[in-house]
Amino acid sequence: MAMSMRRTLAALYRGACYSLKNVESSVEVRHPLPLVLPVRTKKRYFIPPAVGIKGKKQEDPEARARAAGVVIQQQFMERPINIACTAGVFDPYIPPEGDARLSTLSKEGLKQRTEQIRQSAASQLAIRKIKEHDSLFSTKTFAEQAQEIFIEAHRALTQFNKEKLHSLVTERCYPEMTRGNRYKTIRWSFVESLEPPRVVHARCPDMVTKGNLYGQVTVRMHSKQTLAIYDRFGRLMLGGEEQPKDVLEYLIIERHLMNPYGRWRLHGKIVPSWAPAKDPVVRTILIPGPQLKPWQEYDTLNYEVPKPAAVQWYK
Repeated sequence: MAMSMRRTLAALYRGACYSLKNVESSVEVRHPLPLVLPVRTKKRYFIPPAVGIKGKKQEDPEARARAAGVVIQQQFMERPINIACTAGVFDPYIPPEGDARLSTLSKEGLKQRTEQIRQSAASQLAIRKIKEHDSLFSTKTFAEQAQEIFIEAHRALTQFNKEKLHSLVTERCYPEMTRGNRYKTIRWSFVESLEPPRVVHARCPDMVTKGNLYGQVTVRMHSKQTLAIYDRFGRLMLGGEEQPKDVLEYLIIERHLMNPYGRWRLHGKIVPSWAPAKDPVVRTILIPGPQLKPWQEYDTLNYEVPKPAAVQWYK
C-alpha cells in the first residue's frame, strides 16, 4: 500500500513539473537582469606629517605618498651645461702694476720678472697646442684679428644686433655685455690705436672630458675710444661723444678647438686691481610735485621744491 502511494505522488510531481515548463515556454517568462549599483570608493589623500614630531621616527615620504596613491614626480639632479665655451677664465693673466716694467734690482721688480718668465713658458706650451688644431693661428697676426673682433662686437652692441653679437662673443660674455642696456641708447666709436695690440698670455685648458680643448688668448690693447650712454629720456648718463679717452684693456679671446666649425670670439676682459675707478653714472630722479585737487591748477611760481628733513645720526 505504501509503495503504491509513493509511486502515485512521484507521478503527480513529474506531471506538475512538465506542466510548469510548458506554461513558461508559452507565456515567455523572462527573469530580470542583475542590478549593479556603483559604490563610491573612499578618497585617499596624502596627509603631511604633523607639526611637532621632531623627536619621533620619520617615515619615508615617498613610501607614504605611494601608499596614499599620490605620484611624486622624479627630480633629476642633472644640470644642463653649454660646451661651446668655458664657464670662466683659466689661469688669468695678471697685468704688472702700472703696465710698466720695474727695475730687476728691486724686490718687486725681481718678483715681477719671475712671474713673467713662468707665464711665458706656460703660454708657449699652450700656443703649440693651439697650432696643432688651428694651423692658421699666429701670434703676429692674431692681435689685429682680436682687435677687429672687439670693434665689430661693440658696433653690434650699439645697434642691438643680437644675431651678429652672438657670433662675435661667447655665451658667457653675452649677458655681461647686454645686462642693463634696456631702454638705453649707446654711442660708441673706436678713434685710433695708440699702441699696436699684442698677445701677452695664452692657455689651452680642457673641460668635461680630457681632450676637449679650448684656446684662451689674452690680448693687450691700448686705444682711444668714445662712449656715451643716454637713458630712456634722452639724458646723458655716462661719458660723452666728443670726449675721447685712452683705454687700456686686456681682452680674452676664446675658441672651442675640437669643433671644426668653431671661431674665435670675445670671452671677457681682465680688469687689473690697480686700474682707476670708473666715472659715476648720472641718473634721472623724479622730484615729486604737489598733490592737486581736480579743480586746482599747478602754479610753478608759487611752488617750492621740498627739502629732505635733517636727520641726526648717532654713533
